[in-house]
Amino acid sequence: MEKEEIVEGQTLNLEEIINQNTGYLYTIIMNTTNKKLSEEDIEEIISDIFFVFWKNKEKFDKNRRLTPYLVGIAKNLIKQKFRQVEFTYDLKEYEEELVDNIDINYLIEQREKQNVIEKILEDSREEDKNIFIMFYYNGKKIREIAKELKCTEVKIKSKLYRLRKRIKKELEKGGYSYE
Repeated sequence: MEKEEIVEGQTLNLEEIINQNTGYLYTIIMNTTNKKLSEEDIEEIISDIFFVFWKNKEKFDKNRRLTPYLVGIAKNLIKQKFRQVEFTYDLKEYEEELVDNIDINYLIEQREKQNVIEKILEDSREEDKNIFIMFYYNGKKIREIAKELKCTEVKIKSKLYRLRKRIKKELEKGGYSYE
């Protein structure tokens, strides 16, 4: 997120900050809590994030990136929420669920696939690597990436297609299926 997008003069544009970060924070909360919180709890945490940020806006260094700062606030609020909410588990059910859900071979295979992808990205040109990361890891749309990199959507699609094709080829060489 660019500094000028969130700063108007010397004041922070809270409305813009909320619009740009709510979806991302929602995803972070869902993934961090393993979907164990209700929608109301998640909405409460999100609104509390922006309240805490606004309350402490004087402490925020405008030269720092905002998103990691907000994620830090989110993690602290999630911890607080889990301290307040009581979760009860039947230990027997939990043990059975844990044993059923852990497939070591699957985890190893996923990690090895990730290593193949990381290796391909390391060997790729910087622009191709950035496009891949923006699309798959940051969840940006092709249109957004094209606008940000000042190129056509066709170019972005083409680069993603070539990278996927390379990844598929390398995974198949290693004996893995491409999903």
